[in-house]
Amino acid sequence: MSDLKQTTLADRTLTQLQQAIIRGELTPGSKINEQDLAARFGVSRGPLREAMQRLEQRRLVERIPHVGARVVSLTPERLEDLYQVRAELEAMACRLAAQRITQAQLDELHALLDRQQVAFSQTPIAPQDDIDFHFGLIQASGNATLIATLTGDLYHQLQMYRYQCSSGRRPLEALAQHRQVLDAVAQGDGELAALLMRRHIEAGARHTAQVLRQKIEETTP
Repeated sequence: MSDLKQTTLADRTLTQLQQAIIRGELTPGSKINEQDLAARFGVSRGPLREAMQRLEQRRLVERIPHVGARVVSLTPERLEDLYQVRAELEAMACRLAAQRITQAQLDELHALLDRQQVAFSQTPIAPQDDIDFHFGLIQASGNATLIATLTGDLYHQLQMYRYQCSSGRRPLEALAQHRQVLDAVAQGDGELAALLMRRHIEAGARHTAQVLRQKIEETTP
């Protein structure tokens, strides 16, 4: 097998495995059987192991001595750690965006919120829907290191919690908070935008933690 084909298979397997973990199709905390997964995704052990290594780097898979590889467990402690980092870094992104955002980026974010206003009033939210606004502000920060941190490994872990601990409620309250953050950014008030974003994320963390605790209680014998 050529190196290029091996890499392509590993990339495809990574995407499939990552989605299966994020969506809970591979149960949090479950042991990973490489033979079963290789058969499931139609690949040899080589591309699978390469994908697994990258999932370890993204902290979606962990190796435990004398136990082997497992899907990471969803825990309140890990959730709190992730959201603490997210709150501070996205607050920083807002401060920078208030200085650097372009009119085109502002217009795009306003249009996004208008579309979401209509969509969220009609159908339940999908976990991806809320993320696009945050991505837009992060990109508007213009800080390459910050963008890579928030849209890389941290993002994948957060996505797992958000997807599996979503209540399906209609997030009109969150949408209103997004508008407040964007208004502050548009006015160049970075400190206010950072404060509002931190409060918004902390509220989301409390809600997600509540859903997670309920899930844990329901599955605990």
